Amino acid sequence: MKIRVLIADDNSFIREGMRIILHSFEEFEVVATVGDGAEAVEFCKANEVDVALLDVRMPHMNGVEATRRLTEETKTRPLILTTFDDDEYILDAIRFGARGYLLKNNDPERIRDAIKSVHNGHNVLQDVALDKLKSSMGAPAPADSGTPFDRSPFTERELDVMALIAKGYSNKEISKELFISEGTIANYITSILSKTTLEHRTQIAIYYLTGKIR
Repeated sequence: MKIRVLIADDNSFIREGMRIILHSFEEFEVVATVGDGAEAVEFCKANEVDVALLDVRMPHMNGVEATRRLTEETKTRPLILTTFDDDEYILDAIRFGARGYLLKNNDPERIRDAIKSVHNGHNVLQDVALDKLKSSMGAPAPADSGTPFDRSPFTERELDVMALIAKGYSNKEISKELFISEGTIANYITSILSKTTLEHRTQIAIYYLTGKIR
């Protein structure tokens, strides 16, 4: 079964370009293209949509508010489309349930992989956007500061897992790096989440890098 995708962007050129890109891959069915967040929410409430690609800056309802509504009212998984100018929205989008954020200038294969990853229940944390986020927050990475957050609740292995999540590693990649099973990795992530108020791995990455829970 194809992955049902909605594209929400107030720029018709980007909307159409994204539609053409996704149609070039057999995995996807673009079920709708809309011009603002309100339209995206209403369509997803009335139709089955697997992943919603949401621009951040849209009239009537922006991508952050649409993310919140989609997370609360539908089963659609929101994936934010962002530019470097949208850094101020990233933390709110993640807090409201965005499964990640993707820069609009990515190549088609990267866009394909991100949508598939989100559809499969993973979170997409793009390194270049994360670096920009760290810079905007003025927070050094753990390797620079030593103790950006309270490490005491976590085991050394949990800290290893958190560090690799912050680098954008998938569970499979972490498994290879640490020589432990993917199931064990999942257990460590569950333990990390239970020790914090965080809900998913994207938040773990930001917490590890900034010491802040959002």
